[in-house]
Amino acid sequence: MAGKATQLALDLRHRAAMGREDFLVSPSNDEAVAWIDRWPDWPGHALVLVGPPGSGKTHLGQVWQGRAGAQPYREDMLSSSAGLGGPVFIDDVHMTGRDEELFHLFNAAGAARTFVLFASRTSPARWENRLPDLRSRLAAAQNIQIQSPDTPLIAAVLMKMFADEQMDVGADVLDYLVNRMERSFEAARTLAERLNNASLATRRGITIPLAREVFEALESDSGT
Repeated sequence: MAGKATQLALDLRHRAAMGREDFLVSPSNDEAVAWIDRWPDWPGHALVLVGPPGSGKTHLGQVWQGRAGAQPYREDMLSSSAGLGGPVFIDDVHMTGRDEELFHLFNAAGAARTFVLFASRTSPARWENRLPDLRSRLAAAQNIQIQSPDTPLIAAVLMKMFADEQMDVGADVLDYLVNRMERSFEAARTLAERLNNASLATRRGITIPLAREVFEALESDSGT
């Protein structure tokens, strides 16, 4: 019988991601996914995805790149003879430190009637020590919140990682993992990798005792 986390994961909607890995949709990201699907019917030429580290902003931005034929941001975009050349995805805009260039890129995209998708850990309205014109433009654009992965989503991500590595993990172990791990995709990747390595090194199946040892090792590595 499937455990609670397993059943929740199985109930999620899988969305094909334009030739990339399937993108899993849950209440934590469904609004953002809906806006990506809605493109190019956006209220303006820019949209900002806002969410904590590991919430899937970059992955969703890459999905949009495939859908829109967008290119990732490069520092020479405005100086290139080709100009923008189409839609642009700018990741980690909260830490780029190139505000003047991004402000001009924002305006150039509007003038060219093309689109820009930004991803940021924090809402532009809360930025400090940034170019006021850039901050105000992005704060006025459509801002969409992505939450940290919820239980169904993190369980589904783990299940996919285990399946990709042909790891046999029971529902009881999955429930144990989901109830104790950090809610981020990076944490899920690290946990799956460490479990696989521990299982291979010790020639043991992936059980709750082995999972407990991996958690203890991760806590020791982090100094907690």
